[in-house]
Amino acid sequence: MKVLHTSDWHLGQSFYEHDRSEEHQLFLDWLCDVLVEQQIDVLLISGDIFHTATPPASAEKQLYTFIQKASQLCPQLHIVLIAGNHDSANRIETAKPLLTLFNTHVIGRFNKQAPEQVVIDLPIAAQHMHVVAMPFLRSADLPKPLDDEFDYQTGVQLAYQHALGTIEKVKGPIVLMGHLHAKGGTISEDSERNLNIGGFDAVSAGVFGEQFDYVALGHLHKAQTVAKQSAIRYCGTPLPMSFSERNYKHQVLLAEFNEQGLVDVNPLYVPRFKDVLYIPEDGAKRLTELCEAIAAQDFSKFDSAPYIRLKLSAAETNSRFRAEIDEVLKGKDIKFCGIERVSKGTAASEWLFEDLGKVESLSPNTLLDIAYREIEPEQEKAPATLHEKLAEVIASMEE
Repeated sequence: MKVLHTSDWHLGQSFYEHDRSEEHQLFLDWLCDVLVEQQIDVLLISGDIFHTATPPASAEKQLYTFIQKASQLCPQLHIVLIAGNHDSANRIETAKPLLTLFNTHVIGRFNKQAPEQVVIDLPIAAQHMHVVAMPFLRSADLPKPLDDEFDYQTGVQLAYQHALGTIEKVKGPIVLMGHLHAKGGTISEDSERNLNIGGFDAVSAGVFGEQFDYVALGHLHKAQTVAKQSAIRYCGTPLPMSFSERNYKHQVLLAEFNEQGLVDVNPLYVPRFKDVLYIPEDGAKRLTELCEAIAAQDFSKFDSAPYIRLKLSAAETNSRFRAEIDEVLKGKDIKFCGIERVSKGTAASEWLFEDLGKVESLSPNTLLDIAYREIEPEQEKAPATLHEKLAEVIASMEE
C-alpha cells in the first residue's frame, strides 16, 4: 500500500501581492503525474488546503478540478483531507456529499460527541487501512478530562484516544493525521507563526499514543520528523512561502505499508516552478552597487519570471532610491517583491532587517519583548509575569 503525504497547499495565496494560481496549478498537475507514476493508493492532505478561510472561487475550483482529474486518472485512489487552522471547517465540509463520489473523504471538525466520525476505514485491494483524520483542534472542540485540570495537550491526547477507541477491529495499518505544532518542530522563518501562544499549541509526540503505524502532520512548513521518530512526520509546504525558504527543497512524502505496518518513507521533491531570489544574496548594498547588481543579472535564463526582493543598506542616504531602482527594473521580466532596508550589526555576519512586512511573522511574545525594550532599553526581555498575562489574554480571546 502506497500513501502520499502532503499538506499546507495554501491555494489562493498571493506572494507579496503576486497571484500564485499558475504555480499552484503546476504543482497540482505534477502531483497528478506522481499519483499515476507511483501508483498511489491514498493521498493525504493534512490541512491548510486554502490560505484563508474565505478563499477565492478560483482556488476552490482548482481543488475540485484536481480531485476530479486525480480520480479519473487513478480510479482506485482514496483522498483524505482535513481542515487546518487556515481553513474554514464549514466551508470544506459543504462539498462533502459530492466529494464522496470521487472517493474523497473530508473532515472539517472533530465532534467530541461522535469521535468515530474522524475514523475512516479504507479498502485497498484485498487489504484495509484505518485513517484517523483529525483536523485542526480548537479548545472548544476538545474533550475534557473528568478529574484533571484541562490543558490543550491533554485535550488533544483524549481526542486521539477517543477516536482510536472506536476502532472495533484493526484490519491493517493505522495512520493518524493532524494539523498542529508538535514540540521540537522547526518553524520556517517568516512564513508561519505558532497557532496559539503560551505553549498551548505545542504538544508532545505522546499525544498520539502508541497505536499507530504513521502520523501524517501538517502546519509546519519544513519537512521533518518529530521526537526523532521516523513514523511521525511533517512533509512541509509544496511551494516556498517566504524568501527564507528560497534554498529549501520542498517535498511530499511517500510512505509504503504492508499488512504488518510501515515499511519505508521517502521524499519526492517538488520542482521549483518559480525561482525566489534575493539581490544581493548575502548582506546588503548601497544604491549604486545594488543598481549595478540588478543590471548585471540575466533574468532571461529563468523559465518563468522569478520573485525578486532587494536588500538596500540602511546607510544609504539618497532619498530617491525607489525611483532609481524602479528605473533599473523597468522592462525586466520579474515579480518584484519589495526592498528591505538592512543595517549591519556589531558582528560582521549579523544583519538586522527593518522590514515592517515581517511583523506578521513575529510571535506575540517577541512583539511584547520588542515593545518592552522601548520602555526599558537595558532589558532584553519582558518579565515572565507579563508573558503569562499575555498568554491568559490570548487564550481567553480564543475561547
